[in-house]
Amino acid sequence: MKFVIQRVSEASVSENGQVLGRIGPGFMVLIGICDTDTRQIADKLIAKMIKLRIFMDENGKTNLDIRSVGGNLLLVSQFTLYADCRKGNRPSFIHAGSPQEAEDLYNYIVERCRETFPEVQTGSFGAYMQISLVNDGPFTVVLDSKEMGME
Repeated sequence: MKFVIQRVSEASVSENGQVLGRIGPGFMVLIGICDTDTRQIADKLIAKMIKLRIFMDENGKTNLDIRSVGGNLLLVSQFTLYADCRKGNRPSFIHAGSPQEAEDLYNYIVERCRETFPEVQTGSFGAYMQISLVNDGPFTVVLDSKEMGME
């Protein structure tokens, strides 16, 4: 599982010109799910994301987590995070989770985040969407369960 976390001052996701979700300050998170991911891995990545201290304190140091600043979440599924570009010029997505299993796990992640945050917005799973954001910093962090030894 991969979370690409961007600290934003604002972000939105649209489909066919209709805004599906919009947040102010917080995290815009692209979520990639592979064929071996589980709810346990999701729980660990969610816990890590929530505890990331990447917001500025009064001294300009990145010491505050998202809850400390009252931040919100915009969660968007993105299977292309599992693109394999090692061979040829057309990416393979063989390691991305099957649509049904990935959607179930994505919905689980959304519900778990809603238990902690008052404002969780989402895209539409599997849809062709447009994302607009103002990356604050810019500040982007990638959490990869495989690299973190969670698989």
